[in-house]
Amino acid sequence: MSAPPDLPDVVARAFDVSRKAGYVSFCRNETGRLLAALAATREGTMAEFGTGCGVGTAWLRSGVRGPDTKIVTAELNAKLADAAAEIFVDDEQVEVLSADWSTLLDKGPFSLLFLDSGEPSEVGVDSVADLVEPGGIVVLDDFTPCEVWPPIAYGRVDTLREQWLTDERFTSVEVMVAPDASALIATKR
Repeated sequence: MSAPPDLPDVVARAFDVSRKAGYVSFCRNETGRLLAALAATREGTMAEFGTGCGVGTAWLRSGVRGPDTKIVTAELNAKLADAAAEIFVDDEQVEVLSADWSTLLDKGPFSLLFLDSGEPSEVGVDSVADLVEPGGIVVLDDFTPCEVWPPIAYGRVDTLREQWLTDERFTSVEVMVAPDASALIATKR
């Protein structure tokens, strides 16, 4: 079996910044490649809630096609936001904000919105549905694959996953990105 393809330069820079900052919680490469592929289909403004050190943002950026496409990302932790901003200091298409995700409410609607499933109160369908344009895509990562319905995680019904997979405003699917990881992709109707 051959080695995986090299990482895009912007993603390699993001990994370097993450290591220097001592930050080890970031977007997996499998999810990142999915983000890049989806970003390549989008125009307008994309957003990410919870930048960390910018690895997910870098994956999104690696897929951007046109010069008019923008990415805005918000990170509550100022140290992490500053680290992520280093990656994109010379990139006019990416804006890193040291702020709560709610600061992005007036910057939408978004053609693609990337969310971490780790904060259910912030990523519920009702919280973000109006932030996505018709035909826009929401990606939530960090799920453990589940083959039963209703979806179970950690011995309980995974209400966040259930909510996204059944909301009538979106057509949604769970996609395995690795044997131990899945993501939800929801397209606004």
